[in-house]
Formats: sequence, structure tokens, C-alpha cells
Amino acid sequence: MTEPAIRVVRFDAWVDPAFDTRLRREPGIALAVHPMPASPAIAHAALADAHVYHVSAARDELPAYCRVDDELLARCPQLLCASSYGAGFDPIDVAACTRAGVAVVNQSGGNAVSVAEHTLGLILAVTHRIAESDRRLRLERGLSRESLTGTEIAGKTLGLVGLGHVGRRVAALAQAFGLRVLATDPLLDDDEIRRRGAQPCTLADLLAQSDIVSLHCPRDAGTLGLIDSAAIARMKPGAILISTARGGIHDERALAAAIADGRLAGAGLDVWEREPPPPEHPLLALPSVVATYHTAGVTHEARRNMATISAEQIVGVAAGERPPRLVNPEVWPRYAQRFEAITGRPLAR
Repeated sequence: MTEPAIRVVRFDAWVDPAFDTRLRREPGIALAVHPMPASPAIAHAALADAHVYHVSAARDELPAYCRVDDELLARCPQLLCASSYGAGFDPIDVAACTRAGVAVVNQSGGNAVSVAEHTLGLILAVTHRIAESDRRLRLERGLSRESLTGTEIAGKTLGLVGLGHVGRRVAALAQAFGLRVLATDPLLDDDEIRRRGAQPCTLADLLAQSDIVSLHCPRDAGTLGLIDSAAIARMKPGAILISTARGGIHDERALAAAIADGRLAGAGLDVWEREPPPPEHPLLALPSVVATYHTAGVTHEARRNMATISAEQIVGVAAGERPPRLVNPEVWPRYAQRFEAITGRPLAR
């Protein structure tokens, strides 16, 4: 007898076609792609019998009722897995999923090359004043080149807050530019940080010593507000802040104030508390801030890679395998019970 299909649901935010193509050729999976729902009732109806919900990683691109929280989980009794489109998983309440026995998976590492390259691009754009020169050249004549004098990064110190998939690639690129690299990461011991190309140090020492501080940590309870006004005040005078991590990890108002008063030299920011930030945001008014719209991982290569690995991970979930990018491993015993009860078969051994 044919086993019932694992039902995968996503809404029609753009994903690389590789995702749908892979799942549609898997006989044990039924993929449903629905229009972005206009109401909670429509969202809940679409997800009512889903086993896997593949959800956008960008919180501000989703209506609140499409985010995975206690209310949505209560309306989706068959849900086994919440799968994020990206490396981040802001729209998913991980604790709520764990309580409900729902596995949370992301695609960490799938866009690491693109995000690392973007990080170096932001560093160079700020220090060499590339974006500022571009803006002024389009609007002004008679400007002095010396008014756009930049700063070399060779010989400077780069501090990485987080040394995971992206951070370790940034460390390698930074060394090619002649930067000294420091790093702090609570998930890694000192020897592993050295193996990944950085000198281990505390966050306080990193802030005090670094000419460039770059954020590469996830947004979670331990990092939300990590770079607050006090941390910004401890940064080296004339330093710059780079973030391709997540909005909310750094205090935007405190950063704007520190740049406006000249204590910090500038910032390169790809992520924002609200995306996109309002046009009147104080950071957008500062010429030494280079702003991008959460596009560090938005390359053809990264999007295709993320689609491929997320589809393969869902294929594994459907087969009863433990997913390689499981965000909440503590859910596993409860998940195993629910998987067997819902699908009628045990997990793969």
C-alpha cells in the first residue's frame, strides 16, 4: 500500500525554481503553493493539514498571521516541521515549536559565500567612501577629490562577532586584505576560533581593539540588543560597524548618534529593525553610512543554493531522517513520537 504523502505548504513569495522542481519529482511529497493569504482565516485554512510549512525568513515580508507562533501551531495539528527559506528564522517562534513537538530547520551556510563577499563590499564602501563618492559625483561639480579621502584597511583590526558559516569566510577574505582578525563566539572554544582564522578574545576586548566590528551572529534571546549604547560607547574611536546579521542586534539610534557626533567613522548596514527602514531614519541621513536592503544573500548563486538545500532537507524530513540543520535539537524525542503518530511509521534509523 502506498504511504500517504508528506504535505508541504508554502506561500508564493519568490523562491528559486529549484525548490519546487525538486519536491515535485519526489513521489512521497505533495507540494502546495498558495497565494500570500489576505486574512488569518485563509492562512490557517491553507496550513490546516500541512506537515511541513516552508516559511519566508524575512519577518517583515510576512503578515503576522503567517508567522509560526502558538496560535498558528494550535491550528495546524499535523505540522511536523517549520522550514525557514533562509539562514535566519525570525518569523518562527522556536520555543513555541519545541513545546508543540515541531522541528525547526533553517538553511545555514547556504548563502555564506554571498554574505561574506557583501560584508567585504560594505567594509570597502565605507572605508574608501565609495558610495559617498558615487552620490556626490552624480549631484555636484567643483568638488575636491581630497574631500573624499578614504582609509586603507590593510594593517587594521577586524573584530568578528560570530564565527560560523559566514564569519569564517569573512575571516579568510579579511586575511587576504591584510587585516588582523579577532573573533568572539560563545559556541566555539579558543582552539576552534584559531582554526577558523581568528584570534579569540572577549566581546569587550574586541570592541576596544577593532577598527572594524562586523556582526555575524544569529538574532536570538542572547544577541538581541547585544550591541547596545554601552557596547557602542566601548568601541574604538573612529571605528566602523558592519552588520549583515539581523536587525535588532545593534541599537540603531545609539549607532546614529555615535556617527553623527564623530565618535565612530561610519557603518555598513544590510539589516534593520524594520525592513525597509523608513526614509527619515537617522542612519540614512548620514553620508558615512552605506545602506543595503537585506540583500547580502540575494545573489543568483545563493538563492539557487538555498532552494536546493532546503528542498533536500525537506525530502529527508519526509523520509524520517534527522535534518542536518535542526535549530531545536531538544525537540527530537517529542518530534519522534509525533512523526510516528502522524505518519504511521517510525523515524529512519
